[in-house]
Amino acid sequence: MLKVFADRGGTFTDIVAVTNNQAIADRLSTHPERFLIIPLPNQQWVIVYKLLSENPERYQDAAIQGIRDIIGLSSNEPIPGEAIEVVKMGTTVATNALLERKGDRLALIITKGFKDALRIGYQNRPNIFARHIILPTMLYEQLIEVDERYDAHGQELTPVNIEQVKNDLQTIYNTVIRSCAIVFMHSDRYPKHEQQVAQLAQEIGFTQISVSHQVSPLMKLVSRGDTTVVDAYLTPILRRYVNQVASQLPKVRLMFMKSDGGLTDAQQFQGKDSILSGPAGGIVGAVQTSKRAGFDSIITFDMGGTSTDVAHYKGEYEREFNSEIAGARMRVPVLAINTIAAGGGSILFFDNSSYRVGPESAGSNPGPASYRRGGALAVTDANVMLGKIHPQYFPSVFGIDGNLPLDKDIVIDKFTELAQEIEAVTKNARTPEQVAAGFIAIAVENMANAVKKISLQRGYDVTQYVLCCFGGAGAQVACLIADTLGMKKIFLHPYAGVLSAYGMGLADVRAIREQGVEQPLIQALIPLLQKLMGSLEVQGREEFETQSNAEESAEVRGGYEEELVRKVNLKYEGTNSILAVNFDLDVVRMREEFEVEHKSRYGFIQLEKSLIIESISVEVIQKMDTPEEPLIIRKRPLDEIPTSVETVRMFSADKWHDTPVYRREDLQPEDSISGPAIIVEKISTIVVEPLWKARLTERNHLILERL
Repeated sequence: MLKVFADRGGTFTDIVAVTNNQAIADRLSTHPERFLIIPLPNQQWVIVYKLLSENPERYQDAAIQGIRDIIGLSSNEPIPGEAIEVVKMGTTVATNALLERKGDRLALIITKGFKDALRIGYQNRPNIFARHIILPTMLYEQLIEVDERYDAHGQELTPVNIEQVKNDLQTIYNTVIRSCAIVFMHSDRYPKHEQQVAQLAQEIGFTQISVSHQVSPLMKLVSRGDTTVVDAYLTPILRRYVNQVASQLPKVRLMFMKSDGGLTDAQQFQGKDSILSGPAGGIVGAVQTSKRAGFDSIITFDMGGTSTDVAHYKGEYEREFNSEIAGARMRVPVLAINTIAAGGGSILFFDNSSYRVGPESAGSNPGPASYRRGGALAVTDANVMLGKIHPQYFPSVFGIDGNLPLDKDIVIDKFTELAQEIEAVTKNARTPEQVAAGFIAIAVENMANAVKKISLQRGYDVTQYVLCCFGGAGAQVACLIADTLGMKKIFLHPYAGVLSAYGMGLADVRAIREQGVEQPLIQALIPLLQKLMGSLEVQGREEFETQSNAEESAEVRGGYEEELVRKVNLKYEGTNSILAVNFDLDVVRMREEFEVEHKSRYGFIQLEKSLIIESISVEVIQKMDTPEEPLIIRKRPLDEIPTSVETVRMFSADKWHDTPVYRREDLQPEDSISGPAIIVEKISTIVVEPLWKARLTERNHLILERL
């Protein structure tokens, strides 16, 4: 049987598979240039495979093609469902649809008098000095105002005019719009009117009906409405993608990563939960592997081809409840990830006065200049120029037939040309390698600033943390990032190059349920909170029962270990800054936890103010079987140092160094390598800069430490 974990990124799709089929492992091991095979205990093997996310001449969907390549099928052979136990994947389909505004046509149905509420929003001005304000485009195309109203205490002021709404919906339906978002005042508490209109929409034939009291059952019309609109806009396109994948994988349990870091069954996967599906896998992978390595305070650093994602972890996943992604506001729990447009594919250019890195990306088609598709210079090319990436140690997946190495000659030509252009404009003579190093320095500064935003700016001393570095390009700049931030230790997992995919296999199934409260935090309220949380817990468990595979018996489902996390979202009266604390039967302890977090985040506390419970949440976690990681044993004497495969020239700290190259598979526990050095593996390149030292542990983890 095969377990497949896949992450479709902007440039590469990464696949990690676990199999007990020796025939598959033996066949793939004859292609070491494409597949990495790692033996596990109990007659199992891990298969690691990377392929381009977009290669329209060769395949339609990269994840499906990856599964075909692993099993050994041609493009027209059906995939045997009985050979695959489960497929867990993250996808950027919804994120891309939102960025490119390519979701489904949509109608908004809202309480009369509030038709412009979502356009007006909260009157936020992120750039206070901007004279020309460009409002984000609305995702809905048509709008219906419904003459209905409840007051804040649940009294029906105006009932729904059923016939009028029916006619309005039919008119919209006739314009070939099949998706609608229903958002009424106070419906988070009194949903009867929304239910009535949803029933009418269903009878008329709308295929996607997102109802605000189900999508985001919290107070505030604007944030609840925005979230519902995003859900109605993206769910249909996501559903089509899920069905397309499922049709290729008959009778296979298909699960997707949600933005909150939990897995969910394919049929439960919704637009509002999918925005950070891919990056979330990386955070889960980084956290779980770091725990196994003994690190519990980490900064995750995921540098891919298109972007870099960073996050902070200290004992529990950090989530944001209010977020804005691609101009769309949402109020759903998402992992707190800071993303910047700087990756291996970020385009380098000179604007006649300064060096620029990104935000435009070369993607996978055409890709950086070295990819042999006529692309522009990118960050990856700068590392080729500096001797930090060598074509002979990089996957040979380029050219028309996808079997050629990186093109180093074009990189040297283009940087020489760029250096001459810069000298002509600025009269500043610089060698091509100095120009490349300048671009890398700017990219590193941009990425270090992203880390500062989620650590230093929130009261965390980043020098006390471990930098957990992953993604295809992460290990090339890890030491430079750590130096910029004053961090002393870097952790690199053996699957760091594909950790987002591996994270899918380490993730648990999670169901988060929320409910608004909006009452003062007093001891007398505790019984009500317990009752509400009990109800939310039941709802979360019901989701697991509907998700479970039809073939899974109740005994099998009962065998999964479960965990419950109960949170209370608190704020000072008259403010809007919400902090989550653990639920406790003692109100004093909850207040103390809130004040400690508030002091750390904002630098002060307000003892004279009472606390308001904005909402509560219950997270039900079902632990999944996760892949084992074998221990490795040292076979060489302790005084015998590892031998390098060759010595290359690498440009660092403004000069060339003779730099030994080691293969990671040749290293053994307790081996120590001082920089400058390059450690190559099939899925990434690790650059050990001068004044850094790399050490391998018995778990096959590489720990880089500042000397």
